[in-house]
Amino acid sequence: MIPKNFVEESLDRTNIENLIGSYVSLKRAGNNMVGLCPFHSEKSPSFTVFPSDRSFYCFGCGTGGDAITFVRKIENLEYPDAVEFLARRAGLTVPQSEDNRPNVPRFHADRNRVLAMNRDAAHFFHACLLENNPQAKEALAYLTEKRALSMTTVRHFGLGYAPNAMNALSSYLLKKGYTEQELIEGYIAFKSERNGALIDSFRNRVMFPIIDPAGNVIAFGGRVMDDSLPKYKNTSDTPAFKKSKNLFALNFARSCCADRLILCEGYMDVISLHAAGFENAVATLGTAITPEQARMISRYTKQVIISYDMDAAGRKAADKAMKLFEEVGLEVKLLKLEGAKDPDEYIKKNGSEAFRRVLDASDSKFTYNLNRVLSKYDIKDPQQKIEATAGALEMISRFSSAAEREVYLREVSRIFEIDVEALKRDLRRIFAKAEADRKKKESQALFQQTMGYRDEVNTDFAKAPSAARYEETVLGMLFVYPEFRKLCRGDHPLLVPDDFFTAFGKRVFSYVMSLEESPETEEENINEVFSPDEVGRITKMKVNRLLLTDNGKEVFEESVAAMKKAVSAHRTKESGASFDALQKLISEKAGKRPQS
Repeated sequence: MIPKNFVEESLDRTNIENLIGSYVSLKRAGNNMVGLCPFHSEKSPSFTVFPSDRSFYCFGCGTGGDAITFVRKIENLEYPDAVEFLARRAGLTVPQSEDNRPNVPRFHADRNRVLAMNRDAAHFFHACLLENNPQAKEALAYLTEKRALSMTTVRHFGLGYAPNAMNALSSYLLKKGYTEQELIEGYIAFKSERNGALIDSFRNRVMFPIIDPAGNVIAFGGRVMDDSLPKYKNTSDTPAFKKSKNLFALNFARSCCADRLILCEGYMDVISLHAAGFENAVATLGTAITPEQARMISRYTKQVIISYDMDAAGRKAADKAMKLFEEVGLEVKLLKLEGAKDPDEYIKKNGSEAFRRVLDASDSKFTYNLNRVLSKYDIKDPQQKIEATAGALEMISRFSSAAEREVYLREVSRIFEIDVEALKRDLRRIFAKAEADRKKKESQALFQQTMGYRDEVNTDFAKAPSAARYEETVLGMLFVYPEFRKLCRGDHPLLVPDDFFTAFGKRVFSYVMSLEESPETEEENINEVFSPDEVGRITKMKVNRLLLTDNGKEVFEESVAAMKKAVSAHRTKESGASFDALQKLISEKAGKRPQS
């Protein structure tokens, strides 16, 4: 357990506006701050920071809580690691207790231990690359001769070599005091099924350390030096790493990508671009781009230039990336190279300045998609022309800017030789249908939310929606108005845990009743008791009450009475259904009884 006073001091020293503002662009809205939510894609800000009580809440996706909850979600950390993150950020020294000292795994391998192990592994790989032996010389030649990287670039990225041995790295790290469990959970090694021996995960590969924006070595990518498969091998998710939430070279690119960022497919593409002076390049980590990565990129830049191979797989990946970037409000362009398979080859042939001109001339999303439509249809054929026009209009309908739509409509009108007013009428029909579909989906989503369908936080909600809603009202008031807790204590409490129908409601009630009745009470340990999603639901309960003006004692007592009535009605209904089922079973068995 982390000492309570240490948690309190970590929160006291954290300015939640500054913390969240380092991840999200916030704007003042009265006494609060608003911005685009970093946890789901949105175009209109529904994410609110409440400096007065040091909390946040998203009215779009329901994520909320305090600074610890935010760090847990944004950095994918467990509760103790999130506290330590805030503490170090505030300049505090983390206390070493029996439960949280670095050499004791907390649940599985400790994140800080894995980070330290990765750093030592990176030093090991780099040292192996510079050794005077045939294997190391081959690896270095691959980087400096075949891929034409300078030693300055090799050192800058900390590139290395994993020896062609079964357990060279494992033996080195075990001698440094790391455990087998840490090596396995950190994806450094695995156990042989035949004899249980540790085997290094990376062998005979040039190594690329993956470093997060804070400077931690969080994972590795390894590439073979010949044509064997798999060509690339990457660290799987570990206590220190989640590939869907990180990008290669963002630690370098973050300081020079405010205007635009280049998204590449592989490590070598990125390294070659950085070496040529384009330090605003990053790559995903062996997977297609994810919504988390798109939101992360939106915190650092205004425009993304996608540099993918334009084969079938590359176009599919580019389509997905464009959609995700559009959802987070980024301008997207696509790099179009002629006479070269990738930026590295183009720069070697034509130089950096020529590549810069190609970057500046990158196709817009509209141009890229329109060219695809034109390549698919023969617009000299009337039927194909109609189909191509429909495709072009569908594409234009996705642009939110009326000015953009006007420009693109006129371009389609010119190319297709169709009156622009006719195109506008068809576009209005597309908008009308899309609006009808949107309202239908919203209505369905609202109904499902109201009824508690697919509620992963309160799994009992859908069984008794009315009772569950009253429970949330009562719990919200108990959190916001500590004086009501007195009514639930003593010899004749107004409310006890068994009055709640949902298991989640009982847990939350027990927690809130464990708090002091002082209005100044801070719920520092809420993240220790509940998951981030559960904290978000509790925050929603509190926010819903704060938005209402009438929260007096009479309202609280009426809400408790209504909750008890709804719970009792549901239990009576359940009992009746159970009795009917029993009667039916008895009747069925009686009907099958042999005749005497």
